[in-house]
Amino acid sequence: MSAATVPQAPPALPEFAHVHRFWDGARRCHVAKILPGQYYVTLHGEAICTVLGSCVSACIRDRLFGIGGMNHFMLPESSETGRGMPDEAARYGSYAMELLINALLKHGARREHLEVKLVGGGRVLEGGATRVGERNIAFVRRYLAMEGLPVAGEDLGGVRPRKVYYFPDTGRLLVKKLRAAGEELVRRERRYLDELRREPVGGEVELF
Repeated sequence: MSAATVPQAPPALPEFAHVHRFWDGARRCHVAKILPGQYYVTLHGEAICTVLGSCVSACIRDRLFGIGGMNHFMLPESSETGRGMPDEAARYGSYAMELLINALLKHGARREHLEVKLVGGGRVLEGGATRVGERNIAFVRRYLAMEGLPVAGEDLGGVRPRKVYYFPDTGRLLVKKLRAAGEELVRRERRYLDELRREPVGGEVELF
């Protein structure tokens, strides 16, 4: 398909206009690519993708109306509530889950219709950081149990990073295990952890 015949992207919700989107010719849909600390919600037939190492993504949708979204967080929680802009808050699981669920409900999803799938939390870094993925997994399972939201599917843990595509309108979740943690992914996660280490972090998180 030539550039001239690529379908126009569906309108993004105003609060997510900053998220990069592109046309995926193989899957014949527009895709929103989220980075660590971001989340995205769509009302239309588009996909959401990301690459996960130690981070976890929750993929949540209203299974009746097809409204859905995905987040991408690195640490379970921060002790500083209300800190920063939404994308800054979304780097922590405790905020990322609230932000995503609240955005879904705001745009018409019903709590009783929510379907949750989880992915990520790989052990891809050496040293003390290897426990970050485990803590993310423990956190998100605990959070969903407390909120009474059942998990419809998951692909968590292990030692390999993942490339993820989520299709909120159908609930389809595609996960590709990457052969090894690429240098760029490792650098990104280490840089991200270093940034978080410079901020006060509370709760059960203990960074090397």
